[in-house]
Amino acid sequence: MSFMKNILKEFESFALKGSVIDLAVAIVVGTAFNKVVSSLVNDMILPPLGLLLGRVKFSSLQIALYHPEGGEVIALRYGQFLQTILDFFVIAFSVFVVIKFFNRLIARDEKGKKS
Repeated sequence: MSFMKNILKEFESFALKGSVIDLAVAIVVGTAFNKVVSSLVNDMILPPLGLLLGRVKFSSLQIALYHPEGGEVIALRYGQFLQTILDFFVIAFSVFVVIKFFNRLIARDEKGKKS
């Protein structure tokens, strides 16, 4: 019984730390940001790009693989994969810009403290 109390006490101590709450907020904001980036890529970037490339709809790009005996079809949706890769690069670039901005603020603050 005391083992379980110790575990619960440790968990309570962990859960009430500020870093856990910060992490939870970061996850919620990150999830929302992911949806915004996905919409940006799928609804704003890829349609004009597809139009420029000859009316290509990226979400429908796929390769159909047929099983020779059963006629079963497997679709390799490489268009969806390309959209996901573009999502990743937009998110990675955004995170890079934010980190670069914060690093500049930190460097400026440290420079101000040394003076």
